[in-house]
Amino acid sequence: MGIQSNQYVSEYQDFNDIFPGQQLPWLNQLRKAALASFSKQGFPSSKDEEWRYVNFSAIEKKVFLPKSAEAIPEIDKKLIEPYQIENCFNMVFLNGRFSEQLSDISGLPSRVQLCSMVHALQYFPEQVSEYFGKAVDTEDHGFIHFNSAWFADGWFLKLPENIRLDKPIHIIHVASDPEVLAATRNIIVIDKNARVDLFESYTSLTDGAYLTTAVNEIFIDENAEVYFCKLQNESEKAFHFSGIYVNQEQEAKFNHDVFSFGSQTSRNEVNTDLGYAAECCLNGLYLGRKKQVMDNHTRIHHRMPNAISRETYKGILDQRARGIFQGRVIVHQDAQKTDSEMNNKNLLLSEDAEADTKPQLEIYADDVKCAHGVTVGQLDETSIFYLQTRSIDRETAENMLTFAFANEMIEKIQQNHFRALVLEQLLARFPQMEIRKEWVL
Repeated sequence: MGIQSNQYVSEYQDFNDIFPGQQLPWLNQLRKAALASFSKQGFPSSKDEEWRYVNFSAIEKKVFLPKSAEAIPEIDKKLIEPYQIENCFNMVFLNGRFSEQLSDISGLPSRVQLCSMVHALQYFPEQVSEYFGKAVDTEDHGFIHFNSAWFADGWFLKLPENIRLDKPIHIIHVASDPEVLAATRNIIVIDKNARVDLFESYTSLTDGAYLTTAVNEIFIDENAEVYFCKLQNESEKAFHFSGIYVNQEQEAKFNHDVFSFGSQTSRNEVNTDLGYAAECCLNGLYLGRKKQVMDNHTRIHHRMPNAISRETYKGILDQRARGIFQGRVIVHQDAQKTDSEMNNKNLLLSEDAEADTKPQLEIYADDVKCAHGVTVGQLDETSIFYLQTRSIDRETAENMLTFAFANEMIEKIQQNHFRALVLEQLLARFPQMEIRKEWVL
């Protein structure tokens, strides 16, 4: 374990009072066990097989610590307006703490529970204990243990049976200060036949270094549906770890889109367990430049028959950026009639850019349909030449092809306002494209 990891352990007691749920023995015990595991493992390193392509060693150069709720500064609402979208229930977290002042969740149906994790642990802790740690119970790495010990807030959603929200829920995470730890723990419970659209945005008002860790545990009951779309556009000096861990019951559907544009080093994990005839669709776009490192790690367990999974991840890497995709599909012995496809495509815009890809299929059933495909390459010269024959100069042709490669993923977003937000952030990353948002919406 690194020096800074040791310091997190030694300083933990000094911050104990700011963690929610102090009155709950089960949570105190869980935090204690998580801290003990972290003290043995520290943060993951490239020596670990599952982390071999990504190097979080730079995180050891500083100690990022949380702030108490009272120490969170007030900010002008206008500063987050670029990330607010119309016709949503909005929850805003500032430096990892829920901000009631900046949020607006009025109009929710009375039976829907949506609140901060601080509130949930205070007023209905028995519901939290029913789900807390259950979706990540098989996970064993430093960021999970670190988050379990250090989370200071988060959000709790319980959608009752047959409720289908007519507006999305938008969770906006804002970092306003450098060297801060924003650690959130989130629980999403979707009962039978219910449906919800979830949007999650990560942004910053500082260009300094800070650490974001978020663990989402999602439980989708029979015939329920969840669409979860995430945009990560943090400071290019920040470190970001996010894990989504899903339990899907019979015929449950889970669609997830993730767009990674920011941070110095980031890792997005999506792990899901599929029940009978369940469906999941995972899409991702990572856009790296300078020395950014972006790691996407997925694991899909087909545990029961007739389930369907689809994965498509794309990377655009410029300058000295590095993009990583590790996708693993495990078809268990009882999972006959599984239908699974996985694709990873990478576009390198520089000779110094790097793409590492590791698709894996583990099949223990004999009546399945599984496939995977990988491509790593540069822009197609034939396509560039075709555009040049139409009086388009080479630079513009390259920009058009690069944008088209990325926009295929953005078009998958199921809500127009959030699609426009992601597209705007994409175009800001490549201003030389000179493509206007209104042209493609």
